[in-house]
Amino acid sequence: MKRTCRRLLLTLLPVLTVLFLAVLSHAQLDKIVIAAGTPEDQALTAISNEPDPQKKLAMYEDFVQKFSANPAAVAYGNWQISQAYQTAGDLQKALDYGDKALVGSPRNLDILVSQTSIAQQLKNDAKTIEYSAKGGELYNALAKQAKPEGMSDQEFANRVSEDKNGAKSSYEFLEAAAFNAIAEEPNAKKRMEYIESYTPAFPDSRFQEQITTYAMMSLSELKDTARLIAYAEKTLATNPNSLTTLLLLAGTYADDSKAGSAAKAANYAQKAIDVAKADAPDADHARKVSAGAAYSILGYAAMKQDKTLAAIPDLKSACVLLRGQDEQQYAIAAYRLGFAYAKLSKLTEAREILTDAVKISGPAQAMTQDLLTKVNAARAKGK
Repeated sequence: MKRTCRRLLLTLLPVLTVLFLAVLSHAQLDKIVIAAGTPEDQALTAISNEPDPQKKLAMYEDFVQKFSANPAAVAYGNWQISQAYQTAGDLQKALDYGDKALVGSPRNLDILVSQTSIAQQLKNDAKTIEYSAKGGELYNALAKQAKPEGMSDQEFANRVSEDKNGAKSSYEFLEAAAFNAIAEEPNAKKRMEYIESYTPAFPDSRFQEQITTYAMMSLSELKDTARLIAYAEKTLATNPNSLTTLLLLAGTYADDSKAGSAAKAANYAQKAIDVAKADAPDADHARKVSAGAAYSILGYAAMKQDKTLAAIPDLKSACVLLRGQDEQQYAIAAYRLGFAYAKLSKLTEAREILTDAVKISGPAQAMTQDLLTKVNAARAKGK
């Protein structure tokens, strides 16, 4: 007769996995279990009764050696040693012993959660992504498992639902941990590698919009335009109203010198304007800023097609929407409007908008100052 050992609640494990003599696989997840009354069970009883942490740790190490022929016992013992080292603050040893536990129980979501937590404490983002992605894949595999022979469709559906509900909190923890690792990574190449591990592991992530933004930002930093466009268009195929994606595609095409790119930029910018609906009564700050950025790109794309006069209304709309809402985006739009005015020899209008924009510190300030100097020089000559 198999039973859950209540005394195991006294161990260091924060999320208890029941023990038997072997690692069983149910619904694609491992559960470590042990039969009551076995030598392993008796040894664990003695360990749980030991109050001294150092002695308990030594006893777990002896347990692993003594029952080395039992993969479940070894996995559990190593896991407990990992937990002990984590509590003691020796995080690298905790991670190493947790990896040993995973060798014996590789599809164990609880161990993966534990390892992810340790990796976070170590600020080891690569390991955080590795454990989280593995856990996410295991969770999603629950819905893809084969139906046992003799089980009805309804019974199977109920079991899968029950398994997923039971593992949901672990899945959400792993999902958030991996997202935070991506958000914290400053290197574009590494960030993109993390995203490529994250996306299949968490296909319907609650952070999908942010992940898309990070992906396209990373590809933009890597100057991988072809890959950026492919990623963005794939995103739009599933979410055609993604403002972030529309704006990034518009901006990417606007900066591209290939024939036809400016027209594509204008197309995506107009779609972003339509989606943002900045003039709607319920338009919030984000939608207004998005629309302003889209108008700025639309005007810029028009200028690249030698339609400077047509660009003026769009750039003015951009400045109206962005002023006081997003200083950096306003500075870019104002520079573009000043450039358009200058190109049309409307120097007074150019000077007015550039004088306002040059006060804003940021990436656009130097080029705005340079253009303002040229405009002032041209006005002086005109006099």
